Amino acid sequence: MQFEVWAPLTDRVALRLREATYEMARDPDRAGWWTAEAGAADGDRYGFLLGVAPGEEPVRPDPRGRRLPDGPDGLSAVVDLEPLTPRAPAPGTRLQDAVLYELHIGTFTPEGTFDAAAARLGHLTALGITHVELMPVCPFPGRHGWGYDGVAPWAVHEPYGGPAGLARFVDAAHTAGLGVVLDVVHNHLGPSGNHLPAFGPYFTDTHHTPWGAAVNLDAAGSDEVRAYLLGSALAWLRDYRIDGLRLDAVHALADGRALTFLEELSAAVDELAAETGRPLFLIAESDRCDPRTTTPRGAGGLGLHAQWNDDFHHALHCALTGESQAYYADFADAPLAALAKTMTRAFFHDGTWSSFRGRSHGRPVDRRRTSAHRFLGYTQTHDQIGNRALGDRLAASLSPGLLACGAALALTGPFVPMLFMGEEWAAGTPWQYFTDHPDPELAEAVRSGRRREFAAHGWKAEEIPDPQDPATRDRSCLDWAEPDSAPHDRLLAWYRTLIALRRTHPDLRDPDLAAVRVAYDEERRWVTFRRGDVRVAVNLSPEPVTIALGRNGVRVLAAWDPVEHPGPDGRVHVPAESAVLLGP
Repeated sequence: MQFEVWAPLTDRVALRLREATYEMARDPDRAGWWTAEAGAADGDRYGFLLGVAPGEEPVRPDPRGRRLPDGPDGLSAVVDLEPLTPRAPAPGTRLQDAVLYELHIGTFTPEGTFDAAAARLGHLTALGITHVELMPVCPFPGRHGWGYDGVAPWAVHEPYGGPAGLARFVDAAHTAGLGVVLDVVHNHLGPSGNHLPAFGPYFTDTHHTPWGAAVNLDAAGSDEVRAYLLGSALAWLRDYRIDGLRLDAVHALADGRALTFLEELSAAVDELAAETGRPLFLIAESDRCDPRTTTPRGAGGLGLHAQWNDDFHHALHCALTGESQAYYADFADAPLAALAKTMTRAFFHDGTWSSFRGRSHGRPVDRRRTSAHRFLGYTQTHDQIGNRALGDRLAASLSPGLLACGAALALTGPFVPMLFMGEEWAAGTPWQYFTDHPDPELAEAVRSGRRREFAAHGWKAEEIPDPQDPATRDRSCLDWAEPDSAPHDRLLAWYRTLIALRRTHPDLRDPDLAAVRVAYDEERRWVTFRRGDVRVAVNLSPEPVTIALGRNGVRVLAAWDPVEHPGPDGRVHVPAESAVLLGP
């Protein structure tokens, strides 16, 4: 078996395999690469010695290692990928027909493993979900965490089940007819257990980020760093047959090269999709409100296939809750107007003034040329819940009726819908910020830093959950007794109904943003919109309202509360905090 590693900063590299040491030779055809041949079997532990004689420096894990059985500071393990490759065919559902479900393996079940999550997939198929979007699964120190502090982009977190567990999960999902999307983090690595700087210039001080030195995408040595990240991304799609990737915070990628890393990645994924005949896709998280993110490369864009639409979320959140802190301030003065704008033009910030940023922000979407399916719409995500002081979901403060209204707007609106795990039954469990850093100094820094952050907003230190307390993670696990009990079961039935209507009514999947028609009354707190022959009327007010739809001859397709059929004048009476869908 050939072992290889990129280590351009040293004049000597040795392979430690089991208890033996093998000197590695420079690769004559690839600058900075070292190779060695040695017999190895699945599960054998190995690592590399850099620069000095054996015994004088720790053995470091393989940057491209597929398994870290003892965590980020332990040795790598050889993995035979062939028997792990999922066998069930991928369902092949296109993104425009998708309903995604964001899921955190560590809290989806109390067990926090791939196998335990796979046992719950029947709930998702009954709900009508098409794709599971897994939060990051790369290794990080400790057992429990969100996953965004991963330090080994080619490996799988061992407490979740390691590579074999991920492969079994993907196989189970595909067998159930579900696609799998994986959240990957290219903009930074975690603060503990990161061995990449010892191997090469994976980071650069040319740019500075909230996490320190930037990942090196454009300085000396960046060709190999980009190849490292690109190869990791393709490996998830190829070796585990994952169907798409969600790219974390692409606005934080410091990349000044003419051909950006994101363009390279999108081209490589499109090539792999053509090669395999599978509809693979990339979904960006971006703060820029820049339509070039999802514009095809041939038209001068980055070529990513979709992006999260936080502007839609923020407008909807303000309309439901009335909150106005932080970035919600931009949407709070007229939330229904903001919501209407996002539903017809995707971005609220399209060159408009942002009071939160203190400057103008964004640029317009050409809605006659841009598919609504380039954007994901949602009422909640891990960020929008977990980054709150108490990790409280919307269900903690909103009535069931308002939750039903939010679901109607997200699931019948123009964007590809995404749910956050548990929202479909108004989960009573919070989803809080939790960590498990073995380093006591880092643990205390995280704990005190979070308390300082929220103290600035009026919270008392003792009110903020301790991220390092195991109880914080345990509180964040879903309670699977809830979906079958009142009042959770009613909302779950509503979600199932809305998703089924989206599937059976093509008008609700129409990608034409320019065809969406929205009307609203900011003072009386109602909004209606038209998707082809389907009308959706939502009343956020605590009082019933009568809304003129301007058309008769329609019937009620679904309603949160009982409503009469519209009269001959096309008026519909919508109960307080309720929603109704009407169609021919």
